[in-house]
Amino acid sequence: MAEKFDPAPDDKHADSPDAARAADREAHARLEAGLVGSFPASDPVSAAQPAPSKPDGHIDNETLWEKLRAVFR
Repeated sequence: MAEKFDPAPDDKHADSPDAARAADREAHARLEAGLVGSFPASDPVSAAQPAPSKPDGHIDNETLWEKLRAVFR
């Protein structure tokens, strides 16, 4: 009889399922602690940090030519 086909063989580079569950539990515990520590609040707790904002520039003082050149830099 032919060998049974396995469409998804084990990934030798992947974390073990136990390690993945432990990481999920740790992330959930940190989010839960952040939620408890910030209650009552209007903003939800986030696991990711927001991207840094762009610094304010002197855009109002730039000429049209300078703004056009800035697009192609």
